[in-house]
Amino acid sequence: MPEILIKPSGRWEGLNFKELGAYWELLFFLVWRNIRVRYSQTVIGVLWVIIQPVMTTFIFTAIFGWFAKLPSEGVPYAIFVFSGLLPWNLFANSISGASTSLVMNRNLISKVYFPRVFIPLAKVFETLIDFCISCVILVILMWFYKYLPPGSVIFFPFFVLWVVILALGVGLWLSALNVKYRDIAHGVPFLVQIWFYVSPVAYAYSIIPAKWQWLYAMNPMVGIIEGFRWALLGKGVNLETVLPISMAVSCLIIFLGVIYFCNTERTFSDII
Repeated sequence: MPEILIKPSGRWEGLNFKELGAYWELLFFLVWRNIRVRYSQTVIGVLWVIIQPVMTTFIFTAIFGWFAKLPSEGVPYAIFVFSGLLPWNLFANSISGASTSLVMNRNLISKVYFPRVFIPLAKVFETLIDFCISCVILVILMWFYKYLPPGSVIFFPFFVLWVVILALGVGLWLSALNVKYRDIAHGVPFLVQIWFYVSPVAYAYSIIPAKWQWLYAMNPMVGIIEGFRWALLGKGVNLETVLPISMAVSCLIIFLGVIYFCNTERTFSDII
């Protein structure tokens, strides 16, 4: 008879992609369940996905575009700010949902086994659906202002993938920490708010003094937002410096987030 040797997992355990592939149908179910729960007993349902970015864009355009006259790199300010809100909302909503996802699904975690990474991952995919709807709004805005996307738009999927993976890395880290330290749930809204102000969503990267731009680029959302604007609008400042720095920091955050989540996953059922 064949012998089966059971050994403890290594200290630096990573994701088991073979196991994730075997449970892919569960991921689809979790995403569908999250969407149904979020919009159940709502009057206008999915229209909330449209109302939030549209109203935010209008307020920012009125305050920063019309009154403050902030530079928008030669493009209509409404398009400029919406192209920044696209990746930001995807990132912020993903980490906000993922950070509390494990605690919110404590009953499911304590009863059956499945790859725990699917719970925060489902939150990221749920937000990705909202992102796709918001992209339609951007297309309408660009049509309204008669602004055609440049040839660099072919790189748009790359930057979408970048922000999704970064959001997952941060979300894995925060969700695992929240299992042990429930203060994380209270700190995430504050973290998101501060991160928003230090990211070039409502203002141009070019207003940062040149000697500090390399330090500013260590915020990974700087490279992502500037990459989005370059891909969609053909506008970007000092991308050859910004993108490598932001991508290097992103890789570090993603790596540490995955490692921490995988090496604390075995304790979730006991603590939660």
